[in-house]
Amino acid sequence: MTLTLIQDTEEGLKLDAQRTSNSVGAFTRAGRMPHPNPNGPPDRRPINLGEVWENPVTGEYGKVLELPWQNQQGRLVAELKALAGARVMGEHYHPAITEYFTPLEGELTVKCNGQTRILREGETAVVEPGVWHDWWNATDGDIRVHLEITPGERFLHMIETFFGLARLGYTDSKGVPRPLQLALCAREFSDVMVLRRPPRLVQHVLFGALGLIARSRGYRATYPQLSRTVLAPRIAAFAYATRLGWIPDESDQHSG
Repeated sequence: MTLTLIQDTEEGLKLDAQRTSNSVGAFTRAGRMPHPNPNGPPDRRPINLGEVWENPVTGEYGKVLELPWQNQQGRLVAELKALAGARVMGEHYHPAITEYFTPLEGELTVKCNGQTRILREGETAVVEPGVWHDWWNATDGDIRVHLEITPGERFLHMIETFFGLARLGYTDSKGVPRPLQLALCAREFSDVMVLRRPPRLVQHVLFGALGLIARSRGYRATYPQLSRTVLAPRIAAFAYATRLGWIPDESDQHSG
């Protein structure tokens, strides 16, 4: 078993190195870096409720309804619009996150621990931490899904990164970052999401080796222009929490 994994890893490294070389060459010929500028201007615009985050590659459009720092549970709430044929990067699990999926319009196909079911309007699927799962829109029309992710802050930064890479053209046709970028992102967000393939041991060896190459070539796990989740001010969130009484209002403390 171990020998097989090592052989798979060696073959994977060669294959990924070739793919990476081809990708770098293509970007060089196009006159731009094969990754976002690691020293690009940081995006410090506050995240507003109602704004839509899009991934044009996977066909996912998420409307932010509640931010993790606006409630005591750290919950992220969003409405997902998934175009016909849309699906996530692949089967995965979340080490410490619980997800709720409730279709508002249309049908969502969900796979949990090898069991596939179709969620219809009003039905809810709960995905607990550690459960292998996947989802996709198998219909010929767009669907809308209510999502709740707890805790959601790190998840939000991960989605911001992957969606941003897709919008900027740094992913493949399935929305997966190219090998060098994926190596860094997978390790950075391993507390948020673990991919099923390649096997975890192979990922550890493969991503570790590719990560060293990636950093030497200027890649980063995250980029300042794709990190509003951690860089943008949260003044609005502070005011929101104060109104709900989670944070004492200083003016009330000094009155009377």
